[in-house]
Amino acid sequence: MNAQTQEDLRSQLERLQESLATRQSILHFAHAGVSFIVALILAGAAAKLFWDSAKVPFLAFGVTVLVLGLVSYALVRYRRGHRELAEELKRYGDLLELRRQLHLDNPSRLLPR
Repeated sequence: MNAQTQEDLRSQLERLQESLATRQSILHFAHAGVSFIVALILAGAAAKLFWDSAKVPFLAFGVTVLVLGLVSYALVRYRRGHRELAEELKRYGDLLELRRQLHLDNPSRLLPR
């Protein structure tokens, strides 16, 4: 490899490392998990309100709408996280290929001759 190609590969490697430094898929999965757990708790509360109510439980209907909103939010965030994870795995594969091309994983190639 010539020096220009090596510099291009190294700059591309640095860009990939920077993009993989923050994993957005984890944030999406965390939002999905927390909102789903809160939705389960509120669904239990709404079920209890429906069960115990002698009159029309307007509060339970409001909580049910909130639960449906939280579940839909959790599904949207989960799909985004899944899509982002697939993209991160592709970039990680590219990173490994660049490391192989630059011989960064072969310590004997890095020693001075």
